[in-house]
Amino acid sequence: MSRARSEERSGWLFVLPFTISMMLFFAYAIVRTAYYSFTDFDLFKAPSFVGMSNYTALVSDELFLLALRNTIGFSLIVTSTQTVLALGLAVLVNHAVRARGLIRTVFYLPSIMSSAAMTLIFLWLFQRNGFMTAIVSVVLAYRQHILLFLVGMAALQGALVLNARRSYEGISIFDPFFLLVAAVGALALAASCALAGLLSVFDNNLLISWLNTQRHVLFMPVTLWSVALMNVFTTVPTLMLLFLAGLQSIPSSLYDAAEVDGANAFQRFRHITVPALRPVTFAVVTMGVIGTLQMFDQVAILGDAAPLASRVTLAYYVYENAFPAGASSRIGMASAAALVLGILTIAAVYVQKSVGVNEKGE
Repeated sequence: MSRARSEERSGWLFVLPFTISMMLFFAYAIVRTAYYSFTDFDLFKAPSFVGMSNYTALVSDELFLLALRNTIGFSLIVTSTQTVLALGLAVLVNHAVRARGLIRTVFYLPSIMSSAAMTLIFLWLFQRNGFMTAIVSVVLAYRQHILLFLVGMAALQGALVLNARRSYEGISIFDPFFLLVAAVGALALAASCALAGLLSVFDNNLLISWLNTQRHVLFMPVTLWSVALMNVFTTVPTLMLLFLAGLQSIPSSLYDAAEVDGANAFQRFRHITVPALRPVTFAVVTMGVIGTLQMFDQVAILGDAAPLASRVTLAYYVYENAFPAGASSRIGMASAAALVLGILTIAAVYVQKSVGVNEKGE
């Protein structure tokens, strides 16, 4: 009994720092925020109780409703896109026959940069006459070259994989090494045809407003689509490593047995890979939902580069009410919106766990 008590005391001592930080920075903060949400408080005068007035004001505030719609749309787009891309990249890296370490390193590089630095870089990329506009102009001007490159790359990739399968089993059609070789060969083919004058170049003069605009595409502003692209670019590499770890933990005997039974690559992926990765997928989707619903820093750094209505999210709405430019703080409104954001995050994770995948792989 003495040994058991000693181990119990040791356990409590180990968790004590975390418990104290949770009580101070989470439990106390939540209780304090809930209290302020029922008050009128500007950080200078004593808070006065106003009941449900802040929540009533939120429902009638068009900016809040817009922030809510933007946040939900942004979360759905980014979470689904980054999950699919991360899984696809993980499968590619896992099936790489050569240079697996180099390919994994190259794919992971974007995630080591800070969010602020990446946002500043993307601000430059998304200027009206910036790099992204230049890319669109080049694609439209050289569309024949690009089409020939893609067709040639697909043909070369297929030929290389079929030839390699004569000597090695299990070569993926999307093997990264062969993709690189096929890309080089297709580029040489397109360049040769261009030099021979067989392809045309089309003139265009585009100026695309990616950020400083209030235009919408589908259910989300163009500005947030640009931010979503940046968010996917920076988060996919980390999620790819999680999927890669899950892929490498799947016993190869399962794939061998399925191949003996006549299952093709798609059937093996659908019936073995996807079910085995459900616990990892739950973690990836949960992290994506929480991160995208609470996205703040990237839209905050945009500042005056984009209209508020085209970039506002719930997290930024909380900040704008707590620290408005040239006006008194509205801590009550900010606290009410913060609680709504917290409840929305918990509800989204619960719904994802209930109707999607969960940590038990069900």
